[in-house]
Order: sequence, then C-alpha cells, then structure tokens
Amino acid sequence: MNSSNSESGVVRERIGFAGMGTMGAPMALNLLKAGFALTVWNRTPGRAGEVVAAGAAEVDTPQELASASDIVITCLTDSPQVEEVLFAPNGLASGLAPGALLIDCSTLSPLKAQEFARRLRAQNVGAVDAPVTGGSEGAKLATLSILVGGSDEDVVRAEPVLSSMGKSVTHLGPVGAGQWAKAINQVILSGVYLGVAEGVTLALKAGLDAQKVVDALSGGAADSWVLKNRAGRMIQNDYPLGFKIALHRKDLAIGLELARTTGAQLPVSTLAADYEDALIEEGHGDDDNSALARMVRRLSGLEG
Repeated sequence: MNSSNSESGVVRERIGFAGMGTMGAPMALNLLKAGFALTVWNRTPGRAGEVVAAGAAEVDTPQELASASDIVITCLTDSPQVEEVLFAPNGLASGLAPGALLIDCSTLSPLKAQEFARRLRAQNVGAVDAPVTGGSEGAKLATLSILVGGSDEDVVRAEPVLSSMGKSVTHLGPVGAGQWAKAINQVILSGVYLGVAEGVTLALKAGLDAQKVVDALSGGAADSWVLKNRAGRMIQNDYPLGFKIALHRKDLAIGLELARTTGAQLPVSTLAADYEDALIEEGHGDDDNSALARMVRRLSGLEG
C-alpha cells in the first residue's frame, strides 16, 4: 500500500472519508489534526468546504476516493446509502485495492455489516464496523466512544485512526459486534431521555427551579450525560440540533428488530419509538432527540 510520512517521520496510511455530515465533517477535521493525509467525498457538493480548507483533498466519486486511500471511512445515514456508496458502478469497492481496509462508522443492521464485509473480503479488502456515540459535541472534541467489530488484525490496523476521532475505542467481537452494541446504546438512551424528560416535567409541575434540581442531581445516582447536556433544553422546551430525532428513530428500529429476532422485550424503547413517530409526523424529525420531552410535557399539561 502507498503511504505518506508525517513530519515526525511516522508512516501514516492515506485516509479517505465518505460523508461530510453533522458527524463526519468534524471527525474528518480531527484526522487532519492528527496528521493523516486525508481525501474526502460527499454526496451533496459543497458540504466538505471546511474540511478542504483545513487541508483535505476532495474528489468527485467514491471510486476516486478509494483509489487515493489505503483506509476508507464511511459515515453515512443507513444501510441503503452505505450499500450504494460501496457497490454502485463507481462506488468504493471498484476503487479499493487488495489489502485496503474499510471502516464503517455508520449505524446500520449488524446483518448488513456482515454482508458488506463478506462482499469486500471476496476482493481481499478488510472491513471493520465502528459506529460511534457521543453526539455532535463528541465528534467535534474527539471524545466519541467507538464500538468496534472486526478481526483482530483489522482492528489493530484501524485503531490509530479511530483513536484520533474518539476517546474510547472498544473491540467487542467480529464484524457486526459494533453494530449490536450501538443498537443497545440507542435502546438505553431511549429510557434515559424519557426518564430525564419525566423528571424535568415533574420539577416544573411542582413549581421548583428545574435547573437547580438538575444541578443538585448531577453527580449523584441520577446523573447521566443526558441530564447534564440535554435537561436544559427540556426545561426551555427548545431543541437545537445535536442528534436528529429522526436518526435516533432509525437506529431504534434496528434495536427493536434485533429484539424481535432474539425474543427480548423492550417496553420502554417501544414507547419511545411511538413518541418519536408522533413527533416526526408533526414535523419535529430534525429536532434534537431531547425533543422526546415535548410528548411528556404535553401529556402533563405543559406546552409541548
């Protein structure tokens, strides 16, 4: 494989990055900060401007991206988009050389992750599924938790790249294991968001200073990332984008399908999915996922 040298003399593999969205663009910027030679591609022209200005090269097709890279990262919406970018006539697979590695940071079904890996192995290309959690803040600050599935050899190779984008990189098993863990993460978040929303609503209904209550509970047994970072939005009933509720609903569908196949019962996640469906139908799909509080507030007689 062709490689480039950083100023320190350490050999760095050439990285390609497909997907310059809310998560992908800041993740790509952190790769540049870490000294990797980076080439980027995005389906919608113009989204990569900040990353290109910071030093990345930009190409017009996924095939060109793959040809210019030793390791390619994808950060796309869902399985259909990943499959298209990989296997369309000018897709990544047509440009990946034998010995290349795909790191897929998208969130999709574990079964799809395994299928894509099998198809790539047929052309001697490795694959790692590495969905992330930590929101847009984590993407910007390189504090993401990255959940990894793949062979030991591929994960060792991917680790320096992943460590440049996150604070925690955990190898959980073979290809697909990262996607299983991400589905579990989204299931847990359903309950946490609803729990914080209920607590905030109860504080408001009781006439308390809800922010003081949140501050008092932070650091105790009820503490969580959601309590610290999203309770204020629930108090103000204002939900600027961090992670779209529509995307969480897409991820939660994966978790609910896995639950059906394993016989697990997820009553809280099922309720959260129903609430999210209603919010999306009302036009709130682009709100932050903390907008689940709209439903709890509304049921409690507060504006929602």
